Amino acid sequence: MEIRIFFTSAHCRDENVTKLPFSRIFDVDTSKEISKIITQRLRTRNVSFFANECIADHISDEERKELLKEVTEKVEDLLRSLIIDIEHDHNARNTASRIAKTYINETMKGRYHKAPYPVEFPNTRQLDEPYTLGPITVRSTCSHHFAPILGKIWIGVLPSTHGVIGISKFNRITDWIMSRPHIQEESVIMLADYIEKRIEPKGLAIMMRAKHLCMSWRGVKDDNTTMTSSVMRGDFLNNPELQGRFFNMIESRNP
Repeated sequence: MEIRIFFTSAHCRDENVTKLPFSRIFDVDTSKEISKIITQRLRTRNVSFFANECIADHISDEERKELLKEVTEKVEDLLRSLIIDIEHDHNARNTASRIAKTYINETMKGRYHKAPYPVEFPNTRQLDEPYTLGPITVRSTCSHHFAPILGKIWIGVLPSTHGVIGISKFNRITDWIMSRPHIQEESVIMLADYIEKRIEPKGLAIMMRAKHLCMSWRGVKDDNTTMTSSVMRGDFLNNPELQGRFFNMIESRNP
């Protein structure tokens, strides 16, 4: 990737100098892979980039396109190392591109794309009754094996006077958080942290129930095991009766 930054300062009278590319003036190695450029930037800014973290604020749209190309090339190398003839096997010829697009734009889009912006409405009616949303479909990825995690999430909210958001935004936020490599017990905490920060509810409850294909597709190959995890905040944590109402509402919808 070639980076061109031109200087047009009024203090510089030499037209030839002002039109020099950034790389010529500062001797920057723009031949580096875009992933290394982004990684160096994150380290310089002291920004962590764990598998379940969003780094979209530090990547431009153009860089994401360049990253897609690089990942495609790396997956091609992986397939060749697996001794797959991607040049002549018509079924595998475009597999690398499909995998790269799947990771960056779909199953891991929560890392490379910014959060959906939830429109907040004032709580003019002073709503103080809990409500539950779900089941919300979850499609995530196991960070250990990059195998799918498929399941459902239920969200309980006791609103505050701070404000409320449209119910569809909970689906969008859930999809954004879960579209990253995760372990389930951390993912529900991360989702709770984000929702709590956005709407500041009096109480928040989240329950996730999912199947992990790292158990059914490989390993023990058990199709019947599900994992259930939950997190309680505020009044849902401190009030057993309210917590019970949340679980009862879930069970009443899922006999």
